[in-house]
Amino acid sequence: MIRRIAIVIPTRNAGQRLEDVLSAITAQIGPFQPEIIAVDSGSTDGTVERLKRHGGSVLSVRPGAFNHGKTRNDALRQVDGDYAVLLVQDAIPASSTWLATLVQPLLDDSSIAGTFARQVPRASASRVTAHYLAQWVAAAPEPRTVGPLTRDVFDKMSPAERHIACAFDNVCSCIRLTVWNAHPFPATPIGEDLEWARDVLLAGYKLAYVPDAVVEHSHERSIAYELQRTYLVHQRLEALFGFTTVPTIGSLVRSIAATVPANARMAADEPTGRVRAVLRGAALGIAQPVGQYLGARAAREGRELLRTDGV
Repeated sequence: MIRRIAIVIPTRNAGQRLEDVLSAITAQIGPFQPEIIAVDSGSTDGTVERLKRHGGSVLSVRPGAFNHGKTRNDALRQVDGDYAVLLVQDAIPASSTWLATLVQPLLDDSSIAGTFARQVPRASASRVTAHYLAQWVAAAPEPRTVGPLTRDVFDKMSPAERHIACAFDNVCSCIRLTVWNAHPFPATPIGEDLEWARDVLLAGYKLAYVPDAVVEHSHERSIAYELQRTYLVHQRLEALFGFTTVPTIGSLVRSIAATVPANARMAADEPTGRVRAVLRGAALGIAQPVGQYLGARAAREGRELLRTDGV
């Protein structure tokens, strides 16, 4: 029996790459018929037209009203079914069995609340970008299932252990809608997936990482964007898990002193554009530790230390 399954994609001026994403979704084989539901934040580049050509339905939200948790919840309320896939507009499924592979653990085990896919960098990704992506759980080759967690076990974990245990990534995930109905995503500017993961694990469910379901996804973002995003992420990590990677000015200085030359060495191996790559790598070596330090400090002090727009 073929089941329809919703694929929810927040979009805004997604560009030509969205065509590759939609074509890969359309090409899926297996027991599921994908149904695209996009939440668009004021695109003006033909994104909405591309979605409709591929049979997608489009919900609209004002750009200033977009929220990583609330906006996804709004789309999920339109879904009729047992499961829904959450995808971002530039994550391209890497095979025609991606969807079936991502959903299968939920079919096999009713205690699994969600699964998430492996991310591999784009062929054009810089060495620095590929290096940082490789550090994330969602780049590992080995599958894993986590949970459930009791509050006592969670509280006894170190902050870093809590973060790793609750790793989940809405770049590409699949969730069980009965669990989502009881535990919707929190309204938050970032990190809705990590908070949801913590909550469902503590509620008695499991989460599975499925490395055989692969999407191609990486970014060469501006330094200002990386600073703001890192700040917001580490603000959430401190609030959710008590996890701080750069807790003091001294550790900030040490982190910059180590990261700048390490990034520059990696970037120097680029086949073309080495000078530009080295400068970008060095700048990231400053921006990311600063973002980590300021984000965690902002959470501890309960005040904003950096202005963030459009992250």
